[in-house]
Amino acid sequence: MSTPNKQKPVEDSSLSPGFFRHIAIIAYDALLLLALLFLATALVLPFNNGEAFSSSQFFFPIYILLVSFIYYGWFWTHGGQTLGMKTWKIKIQTLDKQPVTWALAFKRFILALFSWGVGGLGFLWKFVDKKRFTWHDHLSKTSLFFEQDSPKD
Repeated sequence: MSTPNKQKPVEDSSLSPGFFRHIAIIAYDALLLLALLFLATALVLPFNNGEAFSSSQFFFPIYILLVSFIYYGWFWTHGGQTLGMKTWKIKIQTLDKQPVTWALAFKRFILALFSWGVGGLGFLWKFVDKKRFTWHDHLSKTSLFFEQDSPKD
């Protein structure tokens, strides 16, 4: 007698990863970005006489945002995966599954800042969206997708 195959049904490949996998990716990338931001800060401290940056210095926050964008933009445009995304077998692509350009990476980065800046509501939109897209997914026409042949959550 053969036993029935009890495999999990395959989800629609156009779905974005679930909330907890997305949070895990964010946490992993946040740790890597934090290390990069420490290095970036150490590189510019000599230009501020080794002193901490004050709130009246507008250059430093812009510099930190630029370094953050370069981190995400580089990975998104070169293979479509940050290190956190690679760990969880997720890729960022356009909604028609094309690679992300620098212009789209910039648009997504700015929109993601807004999406998080309103108390995370743009990110929490995943819970009500049928395809589990965030506000910045919809507005930038990019999203996270499972790599081919990887398990879905």
